[in-house]
Amino acid sequence: MSDTENRSRKVTSFDVARRAGVSRAAVSRTFTPNASVSAETRAKVHEAAKHLGYRVNYLARSLTNQRSDFVGVVAAGLDNPFRNLQIEQISRALLARNFRPVLLPTDTEDQAEVIAQLLHYAVSGVLVTSDAPPTSLCEEFADNGVPIVLINKGDDIPLVDRVVSDDKAAGQIAAMQLIDGGARRPAVMGAAGVSYTARRRMEAFLARCKAMGVTADVLPIARNDYAHGFDGAGQLAGTNIDALFCINDYLACGVIDGLARARKSRGAPPLRIIGHDNIPQAGWGAYELTTILQPCDIQAEQAIDLLTSRMADPTMTARVEFTPVSLIKRKTA
Repeated sequence: MSDTENRSRKVTSFDVARRAGVSRAAVSRTFTPNASVSAETRAKVHEAAKHLGYRVNYLARSLTNQRSDFVGVVAAGLDNPFRNLQIEQISRALLARNFRPVLLPTDTEDQAEVIAQLLHYAVSGVLVTSDAPPTSLCEEFADNGVPIVLINKGDDIPLVDRVVSDDKAAGQIAAMQLIDGGARRPAVMGAAGVSYTARRRMEAFLARCKAMGVTADVLPIARNDYAHGFDGAGQLAGTNIDALFCINDYLACGVIDGLARARKSRGAPPLRIIGHDNIPQAGWGAYELTTILQPCDIQAEQAIDLLTSRMADPTMTARVEFTPVSLIKRKTA
């Protein structure tokens, strides 16, 4: 086939097989992850495919096989830098295992309808990050035989596995770091009602403070984001609070900037602050935030391990794995 003919119609696997001098089955195996094919045959097929401009149609393959190499990644709160870190690590880990991530942002009222579209694309599985989607939709995936793993969500659903950051340890670490550093009236800021992880971290922080003989305050906010942290800094005015645990770094950065504004206008008390997640901004000179590391790379591998084992045995009892956390000490505490 001439180059002119090649450009005039779509190149098929038959064309690649003919040029490489191999069978069509050999072409299929070459582009199938973990399939058995000799190095010589693989090289011939790749050379022919490159010359002809051949690309595998994964959507068509999924229709034939009733399952694709696609894995849905469902995420909300993409304004939070931690979510971007998390999605990056999940995507890298999926690609390393020959899966193709499909991202579905869900910060919309019609998130259930949007996410349900995954059922029409024969995805191999679904990874759902915290705060999205509702439990009923996760159950629908499981009922349709789609392996699903929840990340940092508290819902117990039959046949649905979970990976959860060790929020209990995080709350305890924050309390001990602040009190051992001299805090006498610590507080915790977060929106417990909208976040499972926030609720667990806050509960663990308060319990550890109490066990250490210190009473801690709770500063409630509507959302765990920068804007509410910035505005929430105003709750500290006129109090004796001398240390603060923010349930994520995004929130803590807002608090730090809010306090900086308050100091310029009317003054604000010095405050030890600890965040959670170790986002890149936590290390910036403007913040130098002491924080608790939630390692996204480890968490991604845990989630995909659960997902692939669930693919192999869909009937296994639901499992929960915990991601370890550790303190990253900087200037704020």
